Amino acid sequence: MITRRKFLTGTAAAAGGVSLLRSVVPAAAQTISPTATAVPLAQPGRDYTPVITPNNVSLPWKIVDGAKVYHLVAEEVKHEFAPGLEAFCWGFNGRVHGPTIEAVEGDRVRIYVTNKLPAATSVHWHGIILPNGMDGVSGLTQTPIKPGETFKYEFTLKQHGTHMYHSHHDEMTQMALGLMGLFIIHPRNPKYRVERDFALLLSEWRIDTGTMRPYPNEMTNFNIFSMNARIFPGTEPMVAKLGDRVRIRFVNLSPMEHHPMHLHGHSFRVVETDGGQIPESAQQIESTVLVQVGSARSVEFVADNPGDWPVHCHMTHHTMTQMGDKFPNMIGVKPGKLDEKIRSSLLPGYMSMGETGMADMGTMGMPVPRNSLPMVGAPGPFDYIAMGGMFTVLKIRDGLQTYDDPGWYKNPEGTVAVLASADQLYHDRQSRIAVQLPETAQTRGSALAPKLRISTRQDRGAVRSHGIPVAPRQLPFLAGQADVAQLSSSFARPKLR
Repeated sequence: MITRRKFLTGTAAAAGGVSLLRSVVPAAAQTISPTATAVPLAQPGRDYTPVITPNNVSLPWKIVDGAKVYHLVAEEVKHEFAPGLEAFCWGFNGRVHGPTIEAVEGDRVRIYVTNKLPAATSVHWHGIILPNGMDGVSGLTQTPIKPGETFKYEFTLKQHGTHMYHSHHDEMTQMALGLMGLFIIHPRNPKYRVERDFALLLSEWRIDTGTMRPYPNEMTNFNIFSMNARIFPGTEPMVAKLGDRVRIRFVNLSPMEHHPMHLHGHSFRVVETDGGQIPESAQQIESTVLVQVGSARSVEFVADNPGDWPVHCHMTHHTMTQMGDKFPNMIGVKPGKLDEKIRSSLLPGYMSMGETGMADMGTMGMPVPRNSLPMVGAPGPFDYIAMGGMFTVLKIRDGLQTYDDPGWYKNPEGTVAVLASADQLYHDRQSRIAVQLPETAQTRGSALAPKLRISTRQDRGAVRSHGIPVAPRQLPFLAGQADVAQLSSSFARPKLR
């Protein structure tokens, strides 16, 4: 029988349990999703470290009645991906991609969008917590913005983090043409600051050689891979002083592909996703971070290793530009006199290519269609940089007075990989690897046969032995036909283990 006392005791226990549950669950939710907490309307934030968007700028704003007011104009833009490659794209305010919007947690923002495109559009504020009617989904949360119209979006920023804005009307076409940008919300009370805060918007395009329009219906075979709508060598370097705390925000609005972004010379902490800050106890130490389609990842590190360090997507074909993939595999092919016969009778400008790979293609000066950059890289401080596409350079220097491009890094003496000498190879017991001798009647069956083989083939003045270039002048006995006795005396030294 349930007495009144038992009932009241049980009710009190249940209420206590609910109270305890309420005290625990919100705390856990806030740990994994800080965006769930509302931020009261505050004075417009001004105190933050501005984001650096290489090859782009931040959108200016003004304060009116306590709100930050911005104005985006969607329009066609003739855009340069790199010198020699332009296209008619769609962007905002004369830029592809659109300028970066910066605001502070708690700000009230009012954003006007004017449509100067030949088609209707809308703008979605990707990842931002806001009222449903401000979400920017054409047909679902608003009517489309017709050509010539201006719409007003207004909402209070309840979170901080790395976000995006992009068209949400005929997305396949309009995003493929470039209608997107970054939306960075700074924390109102940051726990710490960084000296350099970079943002890179990753995307991919299909622009056929000789054309000037991105192909929006492409689903798999993209041939332009960009950072802030630029490709190497058109990407601006990121510059930091030695000891700077650096943040790089990677944002991926590609149509189809993820991008594993890799930094040379440093490891970093992945500190943020597009959903918010990652608790320090859950942060991973990496040198490559996978940035999925429609997501953001922010990484932080101390710039403690001076030099010129590549930052690039590790999908190898994403660091190529307008590379054809409909050709036969030429690796190892020996065309002999075939090129000469074809040039003399069929195609005067014909030449075989790809027998040893594609690294030299950008230096051959081959004629290409107008407005195209197939596989072009750039001259570097030592030789040609056979990279393109989603590739840039982080330049770290000691004693910088400004953050202007400091030029190529001057490596301290003794810190650059150089051509190995015969003495060095012998000293480190690498002689058997570095020198090869073709098997002959004199050596067949001898102890030398399987161990010492010499190739006298010269490639640009150097002997290539197992991929190790050795200058002929450093191996005088390679100048002519090798002599077995000479070889024996040259290597009749303590037995190599």
